[in-house]
Amino acid sequence: MTLKETMAALEAFGSEQTRKIYSNHGIEGEFYGVKVQDMKTLKKQIKKDHDLSLKLYNTGNADAQYFASMIADEKNVTKTELNHWAKTSSWHMVGEYAVPWLAADSGMGLDLGLKWIKNKNAKIAATGWATLCSVLSVTPNETLDKSQFQDLLKQVAFEVHSAPNRVKYTMNNFVIAVGTYFNELTKEAKKIGEKIGKVEVHMGNTACKVPLAAEYIQKNIDKGRIGKKKKIARC
Repeated sequence: MTLKETMAALEAFGSEQTRKIYSNHGIEGEFYGVKVQDMKTLKKQIKKDHDLSLKLYNTGNADAQYFASMIADEKNVTKTELNHWAKTSSWHMVGEYAVPWLAADSGMGLDLGLKWIKNKNAKIAATGWATLCSVLSVTPNETLDKSQFQDLLKQVAFEVHSAPNRVKYTMNNFVIAVGTYFNELTKEAKKIGEKIGKVEVHMGNTACKVPLAAEYIQKNIDKGRIGKKKKIARC
């Protein structure tokens, strides 16, 4: 499909109800209001088309950017492209989910995530923490540096309550991700979660709540989910 055809297909899937939901979640700029399930339907027609994904992302349209990550080729994407995507994401659903998933699947997520969390731009920093969460979900623990993630947990404990709004949210998710996916650090992550307690994040005009990290990790312990990895980050 061409860029024009794909944008028309996305627009056709848009609905007023979904636009309202996304608006309540803080979306800005141009968007059609497309459900992810409908994007998956369109993805079946296109499959992977990396060149098209780059063109879609550069439109700045939030739906197009999210969909771009679904059809991007993780084997062909470059660090330059991922850095550009992190800088130009239209809203948090793109910057904290779509971009991190692709970065993790590309094998470059750890390096990029560690770089992005140091960025003074809160949007990019949030993308960084979310990327590290995705890396943990797909990467064998024996290939990860345990001490590095211990240091990151300590950093979260020290900085989370003073961090920018969405950075708080992704930092909190990072603690959950470490506790869930990195068996050797589950107890430590849970203790950090207990230490930081409730993290206050403005969630837009929604009833969404920030999960308590320690409680969430315990639920995953109870359900036998600790250490279970995903094949790919993108869903």
